[in-house]
Amino acid sequence: MPTYVAFLRAINLGATRKFAKDAIKAATEAAGGRDVETYINTGNVRLTHSARSVAKVQQQLEQAYADASGFEVPTVVFTTAELAAITARGDELHAEHDPGGQHYVTLYASPPSAAAVKAAHALEREGETVVVEGRAAFVLLDGNIHTSRLLASKELAALGKGTARTIKVLRTVTEKWC
Repeated sequence: MPTYVAFLRAINLGATRKFAKDAIKAATEAAGGRDVETYINTGNVRLTHSARSVAKVQQQLEQAYADASGFEVPTVVFTTAELAAITARGDELHAEHDPGGQHYVTLYASPPSAAAVKAAHALEREGETVVVEGRAAFVLLDGNIHTSRLLASKELAALGKGTARTIKVLRTVTEKWC
């Protein structure tokens, strides 16, 4: 059975979007997931599944998560090979840009449009870089997320709804599961 890594969006934020790791694991198993593991309580899940399609796994997980949590849980799914490639590219960019602040990777269920990618790439400012490739947007900041004009831009938002992780979290997940 193929191995997948799922990233859940917008959980455990505030009082109304709680979705504990044990509940995530049970819902993943209800969706047909096997050998389920989680990493930190922000929605990082490893599973094997009989489905051979990322889209099918994503659809089944989102339905099971909504049923279990009582709210929609947008989910982005990758094969382990896809995730390893994204993390490797993030490490390359990190080495090239050597940000003094933070490096975030936003993961998308489907690739952003070419027009949105072009507009996002035009945003590069001193100390703020964005590189969008496939279903990932790499944001490298010399400052912090709270003062970033790039992160607050409508162009970056136009890439779509994704779920962000630090490069450190992606490295850890990749080392553990890929």
